[in-house]
Amino acid sequence: MTSQPEIHLLIVDDDERIRTLLQKFLVRNGFWVSAARDGAHARRLLDGLEFDLIVMDVMMPGEDGISLTRDLRARMPTPILLLTAKGETSDRIAGLEAGADDYLAKPFEPKELLLRINAILRRTPATVEQKLPKVLNMGPVRYDADRGEMWRGNELVRLTATEAALMRIFAAKPGEPVSRGQLVEDLGRGSGRGEAQERAVDVQITRLRRKFESDPKQPRYLQTVRGAGYMLAPD
Repeated sequence: MTSQPEIHLLIVDDDERIRTLLQKFLVRNGFWVSAARDGAHARRLLDGLEFDLIVMDVMMPGEDGISLTRDLRARMPTPILLLTAKGETSDRIAGLEAGADDYLAKPFEPKELLLRINAILRRTPATVEQKLPKVLNMGPVRYDADRGEMWRGNELVRLTATEAALMRIFAAKPGEPVSRGQLVEDLGRGSGRGEAQERAVDVQITRLRRKFESDPKQPRYLQTVRGAGYMLAPD
């Protein structure tokens, strides 16, 4: 199944061979693809173009992928998939904490990259629309389920693609725990070691809590339910 041609991807990798191979592969699968050789080149492209998703190597000369991810996440919600060295768990966790939506360890099969990209792009579940209450209140923050938007007063709270997907999952059944395994499946993270994928979800939950909890370390609204997973408990 090919992707829609209007979806624009940015590949950021200092290895010209990998950049070229990935660009050709993704174009063949229906994407519009631009490529950057380093962080500075990526910044120039991002200043003039809009992208639907960024695929970025962690290890690059000059600004590394994690630092660039952290800076971009502060300015834009564009999904980011990081390419990490095989076995470098610390890079993966650091990348997720910086704001990446997913990671893929090198070496990888291009088809797996395609699956990960499509999973990220699908992370706005359509099946929960009819059951969602219109607005969920969490103290001074409100979540508009119809629009998939979070507001603090008149200020829009910027959510990444993964954070938005998590909010839709939890908002579909407020007051009901959702297991970590179910979250892994719903977010399209089904491949890879289960423990590592669940740890990645934990990191995303931690980041999401910072968006609306007054004390993220003692969450009032996005609660941990021992032995059952996580639960959204709005006012």
